[in-house]
Amino acid sequence: MQRAILALGGLVGLGIGLAMLLIPDAFHGSAGIVLDGNASLMSEMRAFGGVLLALSLVVLLGAVISQLTFTAAVVASLVYLSYGLSRLLSMAMDGMPSEMLIGATALEILMGLACLGVLTSLRGGRFASDAYQGA
Repeated sequence: MQRAILALGGLVGLGIGLAMLLIPDAFHGSAGIVLDGNASLMSEMRAFGGVLLALSLVVLLGAVISQLTFTAAVVASLVYLSYGLSRLLSMAMDGMPSEMLIGATALEILMGLACLGVLTSLRGGRFASDAYQGA
C-alpha cells in the first residue's frame, strides 16, 4: 500500500508538473487563471512546474527503489501538505478561489496526509526525534 500511495502521488505530481512546464496557459486557464502571455509570470509558472516535476520523479523513484522510499515519503508529504495548507491560508487571507481550486485543496491535503501516514509507518509509528532518543 505504501508504494501505491507514493506511486499515485508521484504520477499526479508528474502530470501537474509537466502541464505547468509545457502548457501553463491551458493548465491554469482550466481553473480560471489568466496568464495573458506575461513573460515574467510564464517564467514563474514554468519554473515551478519544473520543480514539481523533479520532486515528483523522486517520489516515483521511491515507489520502486526501497532505498529512496523514506526520502520519497518526506518529499511527497511536504509537497502536498504545503500546497494544501498554503491554499487554506490563501482562502483565509484572499477569499475563496474557483471550485476547481477548492477541490484541489482537499485532494492535496488528503494526499499529503496519506503520504504522512506512509512516512509514519516507515518510522514504525515513531517520529524522527524518537529514533534519536533511543525510543
